[in-house]
Order: sequence, then structure tokens, then C-alpha cells
Amino acid sequence: MNDASGGAEVLVICGPTGAGKSDIALRLAARHGRDILVADSRQVYRGFDIGTAKPSAEEQRQVVHHAIDLVGPTDRFSAAQWTAVANRVLAQDPRRMPIVVGGTGLYLRALFEGLFREPEHDPDRRAALLDWLDGHPTDELRRWVSTLDPQRAHLGRTQLLRAAEVALLTGARISDLHRTERTGSRWRPRYLVIDPGVSLAERIATRLDAMLASGWLDEVRRLHSPVPGDAPAWKSSGYRVLRDVVEGKVSLDEARERILIETRQYAKRQRTWFRHQLPDELTTRLDPQRPDVDAVVEQWFAGAGE
Repeated sequence: MNDASGGAEVLVICGPTGAGKSDIALRLAARHGRDILVADSRQVYRGFDIGTAKPSAEEQRQVVHHAIDLVGPTDRFSAAQWTAVANRVLAQDPRRMPIVVGGTGLYLRALFEGLFREPEHDPDRRAALLDWLDGHPTDELRRWVSTLDPQRAHLGRTQLLRAAEVALLTGARISDLHRTERTGSRWRPRYLVIDPGVSLAERIATRLDAMLASGWLDEVRRLHSPVPGDAPAWKSSGYRVLRDVVEGKVSLDEARERILIETRQYAKRQRTWFRHQLPDELTTRLDPQRPDVDAVVEQWFAGAGE
């Protein structure tokens, strides 16, 4: 991801799922009286809380969180919509800029590089194509995107769907449109990437067990009847698998293993993105297991405006 030119500096704490970035950001924001702007494509859906690691009520009382619970489970939500919300939040008080926290690289790219102007196309045709594409497994989508838009083939399912959609509808690649039809950005980022390295896999397993112990399956049971099975919110990692448990299609033990594999694969893709898409001169990388982690975070925070 290229450096954004000009604009006010925005601090960004990011990294793969399960790395511990939210805890670090919460402590930092509380110490300095800052809000948090959440850059997470899963936490925008109301009611989908435990499995998305949404901040608890107590954490939200401690620090104001923006850009969560924005839409209902059946609504589609785009990077353009999130960016509009983020721009409004960041512009509220330039003297006490919220800290951006999250792992959705697409949102960060949209905020700091700008969006592309997409060619117009028929909305009914687009909806029909999306429904058809969504019926195919992720591995198959990845093979298609390897041909349609190779630069985006390493991304997650949502981005693969988007890349295939744009290429098939417009004949243009998103990676090309970002270069030729991109709008500007008002902000200049500085990144703190949280990554515990080889211990991430075990951290993900520990967090998954904590989510299950906290009632994740009960949450899915409550959502099962009122939320249609094709609602976009069910695409959040693990939710469809637990929906299968509720419907008696798989056991909870089998579901746990599937969610663990799915989440670790997602984290691997995120790590790849954060390694290759952020400019080195704007990026500090931190192992959250360091004994002096808070001191390092404070040093990074104090560098704002340099």
C-alpha cells in the first residue's frame, strides 16, 4: 500500500486476527483519552458479537468505539460505506484523533489510498452475479481470480468475490482501477502492526475456546431463526459452521476444528497482506509478548506528528 500524501496523521493499530491488537489499543486509548475507530468488516453487523470479538459493553464504557453495529445482518456493507463513516469520525476533532484499530486491510486501503471510480453497470445483473458467485467455494473463486485479477488472488473470500464481480461486469481489474480511477485521501497513516509470530496459532485456539465458553453457540441459536441463512453477516468466520451445528449437520467438536482451520488460514492471509502492503517507513512491528510492550506502544504513540 502506497504512502498517502498530505493530510492529518492517523494512528493505526492493525494485524492478524487473534494477535492481541484490540487489548493493546484499548489500554493505549484509555491512557490518552482517545476514541477507537474499528476497521473490522465483521463487527459492523448488529447481533453478531461473540464470534467477531466485538468489544464488550464494559470495554465500550471504558473507551468509545466507532464503526461497530452499523447495519443489520441482512444488509450488504462495503468498504466505501465504511470509509464514509471513518471520514466523518476522524474529522470530528482533529486535536484528539481516534486510533484506528482492526484487521480488514481493504478498509485501510480504502481510507488511506482512496476508492476507485467504478464503471456503471446494471444493479439487477450485479445482484444476480453476486448470488451466483457466492454459491462457489473459496478455492474455486481464488482460481478464477488468479486469472481475472492475479494481484488480488491472495485475499479473503469477500475480496475475491468483489474482484470477480468487477472483472466480469466491467471487464476491468480492481487492481488496475485502483491505479487509474482512484480518488484521493484526507489522511496520512502511521502503522503499528501487532504480530506474535509462531505463537499466533495457539493464541487463536485459546481465543476460540474462550468464545465457545462465553456462549457463542447460544448466540448462533438466537440468530438462527430471525436471520436468513443467506444473510451477509453469516459470512463472518465461524458463524456458518456453528449454524450447521444448530441444524444438526455437524458436531460441536467437528465445528471447532473447522473454525480453527478457517481462522488460522484467514490469519495467514492477513499476515501476508500486512507484510507486503504497508510501507516500511510508516510501519512499526511489535510482538505483543514482549515484556515492555506498553513502553514500546507509548514510544510509537509519542512519535505522532514526526
